[in-house]
Amino acid sequence: MSDELDGLDLERLATYFAEHVPGASGGPLNARLISGGKSNLTYAVEDAANTYVLRRPPLGHVQPTAHDMSREYTVINALGSTDVPVPKAYAFCDDTTVNGAPFYVMELVDGQIARDANDLATFSADDARRCSEALVDVLASIHAVDWQKVGLGSFGRPDGFMARQVRRWNQQWEGSKEAGCPDVPAITELARRLSASVPESPAATIVHGDYRLDNTMLAPDDRGRIVAVLDWEMSTLGDPLADLGLFLLYWGRDESSAAAVAGAAITTDAGFLSREKIVERYATATGIDLHALEWYEIFASYKLAIIVAGIHARFLLGMTRGSGFEGMGIVVQQLSNTALERANASTIRGLAG
Repeated sequence: MSDELDGLDLERLATYFAEHVPGASGGPLNARLISGGKSNLTYAVEDAANTYVLRRPPLGHVQPTAHDMSREYTVINALGSTDVPVPKAYAFCDDTTVNGAPFYVMELVDGQIARDANDLATFSADDARRCSEALVDVLASIHAVDWQKVGLGSFGRPDGFMARQVRRWNQQWEGSKEAGCPDVPAITELARRLSASVPESPAATIVHGDYRLDNTMLAPDDRGRIVAVLDWEMSTLGDPLADLGLFLLYWGRDESSAAAVAGAAITTDAGFLSREKIVERYATATGIDLHALEWYEIFASYKLAIIVAGIHARFLLGMTRGSGFEGMGIVVQQLSNTALERANASTIRGLAG
């Protein structure tokens, strides 16, 4: 078996699929690593009848509470009855004797993922505009879901959400340092300032946790239609502006850092909506007060720097699969230093120091 497939035990999985996955033939399985993911491992797994997608945690340095397969499966399964486009969820397995770690199996959706600048270069101006609009509209639809009605009432603890998020990500940062990631003082300073200036949150919603263009799939024949939202590993109930702040991080600001993580930062050159238009469209769709949005954008840089630090730690331990991990340490520095510079200039009390 190749190194890319050493997160799979295909023989044991064949037995599991036959017993638990609808339509599985029961015969031998073949698999390939799906490119693009720098966190959980995602595979296309096929038998004689169908192709499925299997998601499992990374092979090493898994942070506490991170890479929760049960969480991903639960939210995708719940959203299947809503307007939010998600793959069909087939099965979840927490028996680690099957494949060495919890995993879940879902539908393989027919769609396209815009992963990098080369993909974006193929968008017409009309494609870019309609894709922008669809991204905002789907984010608004996620935040509009009645989470009690779809059975997610115990999915998170919305009260005090952002204060806990700052603390939680600082704990993740300490874990990455213990795993060998070099110290970055700007992250510690950002944690202090963010903790001192947490805004009052709007009404709680489902929060995706990593919403961006390359975590969605576009229809093969229509780049203005999203057919699936992917990568729900950090989803919870909480403050919807945490999603908007992170989404905006990938939308033209600090392009080098965002591109290193997400494949490409979005710019308006090709016809994508401006950041201002994105914010305006979201505000109109949701009615949420955005006066403290800058805090959420700085938090997004802080959070992303720590996510990338975890990736960098796994790379240093030799536990990553695929390519594109060599420069992650520099990205951690760029994201945190840029966020601290922006905080220094903020008018939000507590953020400026």
